[in-house]
Amino acid sequence: MAESGVASRRASENFILAGRVEVNGEVVRKLGTQVDPIHDQVVVDGRLVKPHRKIYIALNKPAGYLCTRKDPQGRKAISDLLPAEWTNLYSAGRLDRDSEGLIFLSNDGDFCLKVTHPRYGIRKTYRVVVPGRVSPVLVTRFQQGIHQGGDLLKAQKARILKTNNTQSLLEIELSEGKNREVRRMFESQDIQVLHLQRVQIGTIKIGELPLGKWRTLTETEINSLLP
Repeated sequence: MAESGVASRRASENFILAGRVEVNGEVVRKLGTQVDPIHDQVVVDGRLVKPHRKIYIALNKPAGYLCTRKDPQGRKAISDLLPAEWTNLYSAGRLDRDSEGLIFLSNDGDFCLKVTHPRYGIRKTYRVVVPGRVSPVLVTRFQQGIHQGGDLLKAQKARILKTNNTQSLLEIELSEGKNREVRRMFESQDIQVLHLQRVQIGTIKIGELPLGKWRTLTETEINSLLP
């Protein structure tokens, strides 16, 4: 019911307890009753509930966009990059305003939870550009973990892809994704982040998806993210 937009999950539970919900013509008062959205008919207050089609989107977020549906201050949001009718999509995790790269959006709450919660172990990979030449010692520190602001910031993998006296390009792989974790790791070492891009979530890479564009995830990709 919640996924179909009838009401919030809590309100839907109250509807069930109040006897306002029927499944195949029978009043249901038991919370957690399982229904088949294809074959079972669910009615609330005499009105048929139509299941929403589940949508799974991969978006290449540009810098300057917030990971929200609407910003009270009128700033650009990732919802501006999607069809206007997709008002019920939520981002699976976030990228800060100045970062860009791969992010998923869906109206499937379980999918969003499994992509973002640390217990499911879905790793995210980032490419980071910083000024100057970095030392391999930095990579070792990131993999060992750094205590900052009461958190342990730790990369599962870290490596230097390119480095010279002007700039360095690193790849950082995380399993938790705490708030601004990649930026905080570099800030803890007094290193400025010039560019931050998420290039992979689980097995799914950003590939050739243009900046600011989206595509639907395939069934195989969706299943690869659901343990």
